[in-house]
Amino acid sequence: MQRPGEFEIIRRFFSGQRVADVNTEIGIGDDCAVLNFTAAARLALTTDTLVAGIHFFSDTDPTRLGHKALAVNLSDLAAMGARPRWALLALTLPENDPEWIAAFAQGFFRLAERHRVQLIGGDTTRGPLAITVHALGTVDGRPGVKRAGAKPGDAIYLTGSIGLAGLGLRIRQGAYLVPDEEALDRLEAPQPRTDFGIRLGEFASAGIDVSDGLAADLGHILEQSSVGAEVDWESLPLSAGVGRYVADSGDWQMPLVAGDDYELCFTASPAYAQAIASAADATATPVRRIGTIRTGSGLIIRRRGRPVELSRSGYLHFVSGEARR
Repeated sequence: MQRPGEFEIIRRFFSGQRVADVNTEIGIGDDCAVLNFTAAARLALTTDTLVAGIHFFSDTDPTRLGHKALAVNLSDLAAMGARPRWALLALTLPENDPEWIAAFAQGFFRLAERHRVQLIGGDTTRGPLAITVHALGTVDGRPGVKRAGAKPGDAIYLTGSIGLAGLGLRIRQGAYLVPDEEALDRLEAPQPRTDFGIRLGEFASAGIDVSDGLAADLGHILEQSSVGAEVDWESLPLSAGVGRYVADSGDWQMPLVAGDDYELCFTASPAYAQAIASAADATATPVRRIGTIRTGSGLIIRRRGRPVELSRSGYLHFVSGEARR
């Protein structure tokens, strides 16, 4: 019997519970859950775990690791259109190393202060190195941005650029020998699109953060919205370093399937193009249209005007053949 992947595990074993609280507006299956206690504000909640050897190299600078542990959760809140407010931290440490812990805390709190996030609790225990952060935020005055909601004719947008973390991973692994500090920074210290994310609910019909690769994460929007999409490869926002890697290696698929970029992918009616441009300018966030939602199902990638097949997809726990690291 084929073993289920992580999303199939969630769907099969954990999404069919009989308890349905009246305050649960969005439950299992999105970047965050949303609890609606008042008409003025909803509470968005998310949890991410980072495991040594799977999500990060064991020798990663602890300051950067503290930053990343919080950043990946703030990215989930941004994808939901939520303003970050609080966090809880659970640390599993193989040993009590005060210098390592101090450096980790410095990176965590530096990012928390930048985004006005208060650490309100957590847990510490001994074992193989793993970090779990539970982040909470508020969605003011409107429902959260779900993965379901994209409609045929909607434009597909992407913040920032993609493929940088994938390039950084290849450099760290010694598989690509051209130095690129921007790529290593994206891999080890991604910057969540919090300011733009807070405005996402003004125009987005659906959204997700790009953590497992653009093709895989956009695929979640398509599946939950019951639509298809076309993406133009030449429209993908690539850094100079990623463009050079693609030219050197011929691996045009890498920017579509590499994870850990933590950009926002969202859909919106073309009528909101000016509102999106205004939000991008106001928050100093690069945003680019990369494709269109269509009827049907599945993702079509066009490169040089012709449809091309992806021979691999994004990272999936329990299914992908190797660790992210």
